Amino acid sequence: MKNSSVKVAIIDLYNNEENQGIRCIKDILNETDCLYQNINIKYQLFDTRYKEEIPDMEFDIYISSGGPGSPFEGEGSKWESYYFNLLDKIWDNNQSDNSKKHIFFICHSFQIMARYFKFGDVLPRNSKSFGVMPVHPTELGKKDKLFAGLNDPFYAADFREWQVVQPDKTVFEELGAELLCIEKERPDVPFERAMMAVRMSNEIAGTQFHPEADPASMYYHFRKPDRKEHVISKYGEKKYYEMLDLLEVEDGIKLTRKTVLPNFLRNALYLLRGE
Repeated sequence: MKNSSVKVAIIDLYNNEENQGIRCIKDILNETDCLYQNINIKYQLFDTRYKEEIPDMEFDIYISSGGPGSPFEGEGSKWESYYFNLLDKIWDNNQSDNSKKHIFFICHSFQIMARYFKFGDVLPRNSKSFGVMPVHPTELGKKDKLFAGLNDPFYAADFREWQVVQPDKTVFEELGAELLCIEKERPDVPFERAMMAVRMSNEIAGTQFHPEADPASMYYHFRKPDRKEHVISKYGEKKYYEMLDLLEVEDGIKLTRKTVLPNFLRNALYLLRGE
């Protein structure tokens, strides 16, 4: 694929809600485009959940965004039917075609991905997760190219009212999937840790956190009085300001933002070029 264009579809699942996620994804794509002299990355946005827009199979890479509300909200809707039909086509294509399609799922999309592949239970959280949280790579995750360069734990933007838990070992084995990251282990809390990253294949992976988040996007959230009150009431004022500090340290969310999605794109471009 030397001296060629790579087409990327951004699947917007924010349902017309004001957000920073799409801007962050575009920023990472623009930065990646600048790093490759012989590849021109062209991206197109599809407002799937709000306008029922869905990309076709002419794209090389798909990035499916986060979004508000329940991952079951789309059941029976046209947009979800279109979305699952696209996943069917991508999965089938990758089983038989040398020209693989690459797709990355973020947070809300990760939860829908779990519903689609049935690799875990998708359930409401006991309480909403909001802020900068530690994420732990599994032994497989420590070896995975997505997280090369990150620490254990690393820090990520985490906004969830739902979660994916109870990995189904049978499904993981049948599909060849790998559990790459889990939520922070907390022995004092009687709730199961959520799956935070899963790889389905060389081309398909997702995270239940927001790897695209940058400090600007997090300040956007933290400045809202209700968000600040939520963090302080749940974690305490000290923890709130610790989270703010993690926005600026180089091995906090800055490093996660520079690592996970760029690594996914780098690997996709490597495979698409047949190198």
